[in-house]
Parts: sequence; C-alpha cells; structure tokens
Amino acid sequence: MKYAICNETFQNQPFDQAWALSREIGYTGIEIAPFTLLPEADRFDVREVSADKRAEVKQQAADAGLEVVGLHWLLAKSEGTYLTSPEKAVRDETVEYFKALSQLCADLAGKVMVLGSPQQRNLLPGITYDQAEQYAAEVLRQVMPTLADLDLTLALEPLSPAEGDFLLTAESAIRLAEMIDSPHCKLHLDVKAMSSEQKSIPDIIRDSKDWTVHFHANDPNLSGPGMGDMDFGPIFAALKETGYDDWVSVEVFNYKPSPKEIAQQSMEYMQKICADLG
Repeated sequence: MKYAICNETFQNQPFDQAWALSREIGYTGIEIAPFTLLPEADRFDVREVSADKRAEVKQQAADAGLEVVGLHWLLAKSEGTYLTSPEKAVRDETVEYFKALSQLCADLAGKVMVLGSPQQRNLLPGITYDQAEQYAAEVLRQVMPTLADLDLTLALEPLSPAEGDFLLTAESAIRLAEMIDSPHCKLHLDVKAMSSEQKSIPDIIRDSKDWTVHFHANDPNLSGPGMGDMDFGPIFAALKETGYDDWVSVEVFNYKPSPKEIAQQSMEYMQKICADLG
C-alpha cells in the first residue's frame, strides 16, 4: 500500500508544517483540495492560482518528502460550473474549468483528479437521471484530450445518498466511464460511500478491479480508518486480492480530536491491518 492523506485534514495549518508532520507519521503522498490554495477566498477559481503559488506548493510537498497524488473536491466553491446542467453555456464553462483544473494538477506533479463535488452534479429540477448522465458524459468527453496531453486520469467518485442523487454506486460510475470511453477516465472508491451500497464493500472492490485507480480510506462515522466500527481487514484483503497497489488516501469529514491524532491513528490502524494480512 502507498498511503496518502487529504490536505484539508489539517485545516488552517501551514502546508509546510502539516506536510512535514504527515511524512513523519509515515504518509508518502498528499492529496490536495484546490480551494485550500486560496483559503481566504469565499469563491474559488482555479485560474486565479498564480504560477508562483503553484511552484511554491509543489516545492513544499517535495521538501516534506511527499508526492502530490492529485486533486479532489474539484468543483467545490467554484461558480458557474455544473456537471449535469441542461444549459449548454454552463456545461461549456464546466469543460473549460476542468481543463484549468487539469493544468493545476499537472503543475503540482499530480496524476489523479477525483471527481466528487456533489453540489455541482446533483440532479436539477426537471432533469432525469438519464439526461444528467448524458450531460455529464458530454462534458467529460471534451476534457479527455487535455487529460491525455497532460498524462492525467479523472477518477469518478460514487457518493452516498447522504451527499446527493447522482452516481451513487460503483456500477453507475463505471457505466458513465464506459460512455466517456477513454483510458483517462476511471473509478475512485471511497469506504464511507461504499458502506451505503447494498453490495458488500469487498464485493464492490472485486467487481470494480479493472476500473479502480484511486481509493479513499475513512469510516462511515466521518472519521479516519480505525476510528469507528468499520473493519478494514476484509477491505484491504480485497484490495490485495485484486492486485491494487496504488494510493490509499485518508479522507475525513470529522476533524476531531485533532489533525495529528487523526493522521496518526489512521496510519497505525492501516499498517496493523496490512501486517495482519501478511
């Protein structure tokens, strides 16, 4: 396993301090939410992140001994973007925004872009699921050439019904990826989200093995792995069985008791699970 952690875990801590701590605990990757690059802005536009800021963040990761895994929360805090909008002008703006995000990811030396962002993809009034699916496929097909040029992968993230109403299962995300039909569009799996599916998490992992390029470790209680009731033994066993050897990235939504304790407890638990699996 390669272990990463999402940078917003550390809230307002300076990147250099938080990331040095991450490396000390044992993480070797950092996953970045773009809006954290301009923390004072109420509204975020990736095109406003200067070249100097990009270079600084890339260097901070390198100085900490961390690899930038990529980006997530891609459309969070943006304005004028919507993946499933019936308005062509909005979809066109979303295409351009994804292209700009792709350039940011490449500038930071990242490789994966995780597409969750439920508030910019949920079904709008009067739009059916099939229509939304077609709109999303139309938008993302137009982004694929940019991803190919930059050697990046977009990872579609299924979410639970608590977050939204579009792409709620791994199967639905794979269906959308098949519609997009590009080697640069794959699947991201998240433990918290998978816990809402009827199928067991190990079965989802096994059934999705040909599509999965990224993985989030968390507990349905919104905390880190090992900080709730979810048993990660069968989950990591299924990842091992399917030959997954890429990033397992800790993403939490409950920042208590503290970022350091979350990072430490999550790492210790994941390492123990892997040791138990041999």
